[in-house]
Amino acid sequence: MAIAVVILLLVIGSVVFHFVSPLYGWWFTDIASNWDMIDTTVDITFIVTGIVFVAVNLFLVYCLVKYRKRDGHTADYDPENTKLEGWLTLVTSIGVAAMLAPGLVVWGQFVTVPDDAAEFEAVGQQWHWTFRFPGEDGIFGNVDVSHMSVSNPFGMDSEDPTGRDDVLVYDQTVHLPINQAYKALLRSKDVLHDFAVPQFRVKMDLVPGMVTFQWFEPTRIGEYEILCEELCGVGHFAMRGRVVVEERADFERWLDDQPTYGELMAQPEPNLTAGQAGFAVCAACHGPQGQGQQVLNAPKLAGLGAWYLERQLNYFKSGVRGSTEGDVYGATMMPMMATLPDQNAIRNVAAYIESMPDQAVETTITGDTERGERLYTTCAACHGANGEGIWSMNAPRLAGGSDWYLVTQLKNFQSRVRGDHEGDVYGEQMGLMADILPDDQSINDIVAYINTLR
Repeated sequence: MAIAVVILLLVIGSVVFHFVSPLYGWWFTDIASNWDMIDTTVDITFIVTGIVFVAVNLFLVYCLVKYRKRDGHTADYDPENTKLEGWLTLVTSIGVAAMLAPGLVVWGQFVTVPDDAAEFEAVGQQWHWTFRFPGEDGIFGNVDVSHMSVSNPFGMDSEDPTGRDDVLVYDQTVHLPINQAYKALLRSKDVLHDFAVPQFRVKMDLVPGMVTFQWFEPTRIGEYEILCEELCGVGHFAMRGRVVVEERADFERWLDDQPTYGELMAQPEPNLTAGQAGFAVCAACHGPQGQGQQVLNAPKLAGLGAWYLERQLNYFKSGVRGSTEGDVYGATMMPMMATLPDQNAIRNVAAYIESMPDQAVETTITGDTERGERLYTTCAACHGANGEGIWSMNAPRLAGGSDWYLVTQLKNFQSRVRGDHEGDVYGEQMGLMADILPDDQSINDIVAYINTLR
């Protein structure tokens, strides 16, 4: 009897939880695309399985009570019951059909892309998203992993003229117009990923070596999170992006601001002489050789890649960095960006800094390097086993830098002083990763270990 009571309470609790759970956010997010039929399919599946769950468990309770051990009663063994088996087969078949048939209908719609659907490409890699739109010719240019480099992360084929007008979005945020059907072409640079936007109700794997797709039509203006829903490595949980659904006029303005492959190819080589002149103001704090000065809270710059320096300078210029409350030292960088009026000036300074001799700096942080080595295992997945940095993972070099600055930034990531701005997706990722360090001593230990890397 006790078991019967427990099972009965389980059934009652499950039913009550189903009807109460919307108050606590356990149900789906509000849908923001045309795929409401997927919700209907899930509801049908939930109803069928819910009825079966309740019926089977109530039957079990009935059997436990009716056929419990009692004096004067004996068990009757009945191995064959054709009538019961027939009913079970019929009811089970109806239930399975009710669950599968709607799914087959939805899948038929899912693989049938409307003729008026526009296209964009979502590219996944450990651990971020980038995007590509066809240009005025409506044709995507050829891509191949053999073409990928720091200056060509998409792997564009420079010999293919159809790719010259392709719009390249090397950012984790993509914009789409409302009420426009889109076919998303999905490509992976490395391992298996999955492109999913919960509010759109569709998801699809990105398989290395092939192009998969999904289609949807955004129906609500807003900003939604892109998730990778396929385990792709230690940074899987931090592989986040954003899709902004807006009016077409706003989308067109955003798209016009993005560079085409042809425009990127036409950029002149950085002018190191101009970069040296632009660096004159920076040298007042960071030192004439970019060696950094702790007394001025200016970290070492020499040894960092130009691609990383460009991004950070652009972040300071646009307010992605330095505008968060509490980022006192970042705020001092924002007015300095007035000395770099345009993208060419930023590229020139970044290239000049990259050309500087990399001189060793004095270490100031001590800690348990053996424990730091264990903690660094996660960091190595992006920043490299020797802290050399990996451009394809957007992870800068750590070895040989200002250790006190690393400590400050890890604390800033943990407190969300850095990475809190909606435009700093990489900083947001670092905040999630920095949370694995439970205390200040852990930060000191890991930085002390980084000091040993060459």
